[in-house]
Amino acid sequence: MDFEKYNPVSTLVVPEHKLTKAKFPFIDVHNHQFSMPTMDLGTLTVEMDKLNMAVMVNLSGQSGDLIKKSVSNIKTNYPKRFIVFANIDFKGIGEDGWSEKAAKQLEDDVKNGANGLKIYKSLGFSVKDNKGDRVAVDDSRLDLIWKKAGDLKIPVLIHTADPKSFWDPMDEHNERWLELATHEGRKRGADNPEPFEDLIEEQHRMFKKHPNTTFIAAHFGWYPNDLAKLGKLMDDMPNIVVEFGAVIAEIGRQPKMAKAFFTKYQDRILFGKDSWVPDEYATYFRVLETEDEYFPYHKKYHAFWPMYGMGLSDEILKKVYYKNALRIVPNIDKSLFPK
Repeated sequence: MDFEKYNPVSTLVVPEHKLTKAKFPFIDVHNHQFSMPTMDLGTLTVEMDKLNMAVMVNLSGQSGDLIKKSVSNIKTNYPKRFIVFANIDFKGIGEDGWSEKAAKQLEDDVKNGANGLKIYKSLGFSVKDNKGDRVAVDDSRLDLIWKKAGDLKIPVLIHTADPKSFWDPMDEHNERWLELATHEGRKRGADNPEPFEDLIEEQHRMFKKHPNTTFIAAHFGWYPNDLAKLGKLMDDMPNIVVEFGAVIAEIGRQPKMAKAFFTKYQDRILFGKDSWVPDEYATYFRVLETEDEYFPYHKKYHAFWPMYGMGLSDEILKKVYYKNALRIVPNIDKSLFPK
């Protein structure tokens, strides 16, 4: 047996509170449903109800007619349960008038029912301009888009870079070794396409350049493993909030530090999951709500270490589950939530 198969059952006997649904109705601000224009939303809401998910934010709304079709499907069938974010088509950036057209398209998408803008990690990684050059996250040709989002009072949820370990040497010291070994394409060279620090700095320069726009930094801004640093960044940039999609494993291994962070920044943290795998939400609920010790994460390749619960108060839970999102994301029906 090799170590990748070694997965011993813990003999530790401690109290367990295995949750299958959230204590309060919650808003998942980081989900992806590419087929929303035509999908059966009834089947989806049945699964959402089992989790106590009141509202799902679909970040993959795309643009133009697809936004219209998604909004039509929602309004016709389940008008209170879904929110759609628009996306930017970066093709042609650098051409005359591209920036103005992109900003105008965002404005049209919002008129047609989008309530936010989602930026994928392709910006900074693979988006190129009409001359074939990499487009940096803080490229000035994008400024009109960020300004337009601020003018429209919609948030921008942005994913920049990946975990720092993806750039680090793939050796015995890299705690993401198993993930990199089993998932081809995640390992990056030191400068592929830029160092991690440079990509993140591009994002932060952009945040600071547009203080009137609210940015939701996906995945805790890739600093869930350094909450002191993340806190300093949030202190320095009051226009950003964070969500913890796909990084609950980092939060769950530092319950004392994480609880202090959630307490201090309780008004600036949103619930996000990132992938629609209903069974995996249980880990999120357990880390947030219980004080359980040493329980397994749901993906060994992603986190081989055990989780611990923070045991957040009801006041903080309500903010993380729905109150913060109600304040930041427009047009969510408040009647679905307790006061």
